[in-house]
Amino acid sequence: MTRPVKINPEDSPLARFAYELKRHRIQAGLTQRQFARKIGFSASQVSMVEALRRNPDELFANACDTTFNLEGHFLRLYKGIKWEMVPEHYRDWRSAEERADQVHTWNPMLISGLFQTEAYARRIFEDEPGITPEEVDARVHRRMQRQALLTRANGPQIGSVLDEGVLHRPVGDGALMREQFDRLLEVADHPRVTIRVIPYDSWSMAGLAGGFSIAFIRGSAYVVYVDSSPDGRTLGDRDVISRLLSRWNALQAAALPRRASIQKIREVRDSWI
Repeated sequence: MTRPVKINPEDSPLARFAYELKRHRIQAGLTQRQFARKIGFSASQVSMVEALRRNPDELFANACDTTFNLEGHFLRLYKGIKWEMVPEHYRDWRSAEERADQVHTWNPMLISGLFQTEAYARRIFEDEPGITPEEVDARVHRRMQRQALLTRANGPQIGSVLDEGVLHRPVGDGALMREQFDRLLEVADHPRVTIRVIPYDSWSMAGLAGGFSIAFIRGSAYVVYVDSSPDGRTLGDRDVISRLLSRWNALQAAALPRRASIQKIREVRDSWI
């Protein structure tokens, strides 16, 4: 018989969620299986959340609040877990991205994390020196969660510019790349997303020093994220923001129009076999 996991709710936001879930479930006189039926999840998922073996998602947290007639208790606990999972150097940008009404991204090396498939993201993380399989899983999970920005009712307008080299860079085999291009084309049809490509023959050098993202509120750029090694940086310096806005405008001027960019993506997609 498996020994029950002893949880200290002070250990982490995830431990607090698991502790509170088990406490409320037992107070309600429900087994894990009975509770799972009430919230529409599997008994194994409830068991794994209580045993700290799986992170709950927002849907799970909302279902807990509804079942126990609580007003946002588990949702607040879930938000604590979500931010705990985000690397410290990236938290300021994630917070800015979620508040923004517009986000502009320039990607000279890889497809934006907002548009990556799970397989594409996994290949990127797997190449990190010294990373463990568990860390890869956690990073992929965080990246997929971040993409909820695309489907959120009040999500930002997203403008993405890619260098053509991104489309030709082999991250995996042909099947992986075709799946990623299908995803990119699917996202390009989203009413709040614009994807444009800078072709090789533009001879544009403006952004080759590195990728960056700009967050806007009510039309004003207020924070930027700059890619760098080993960790990126979130900056609010007005001079830096102004310089990156100028660079963004130069990149926009060098990029193909939206329709021609989508055609370029389709052409490159068909070349992967």
